[in-house]
Amino acid sequence: MDIKEIQNLIKFVARSGATEVNLETEDFKIIIKTTAEVANMDHPVVQHVAQVMPAQMPMAQAAPTPAVAPVAAEDDSKYVIIKSPMIGTMYRRPSPDKDLFVQVGTEIHKGDTVCIIEAMKLFNEIESEVSGKIVKVLVDDQSPVEYDQPLFVVDPA
Repeated sequence: MDIKEIQNLIKFVARSGATEVNLETEDFKIIIKTTAEVANMDHPVVQHVAQVMPAQMPMAQAAPTPAVAPVAAEDDSKYVIIKSPMIGTMYRRPSPDKDLFVQVGTEIHKGDTVCIIEAMKLFNEIESEVSGKIVKVLVDDQSPVEYDQPLFVVDPA
């Protein structure tokens, strides 16, 4: 596994909302731990820590090589976050052959459907509780989401 594949794996884990992933093969073992503090949008911090070590080496002897990347954001205090009300799989379109509900730049109104979250074979339309413009889309289509996970950033102007 090369560095590019490891970086892609770290990004995938961060997007999925998982907090820890262990991957072990005959040649190596990777442990990825992700934490995200997005509740305080004044100073959001996302950290990714990955440890790569030979599988034959006991964990006590292996020297971890953490890659910590704090990410500071611009002034997000004026924005509103649309969060997931449940655990499930988020879909950004009503069906595979239809257009996205919203994307960056889309004007939304209170009550507009912004996505669908599938939970236990039930498809739940998620409606906006605010009017404004979509500034950021934080979750990819068909990605797993957790309860209270930020999905969209809206400028309520």
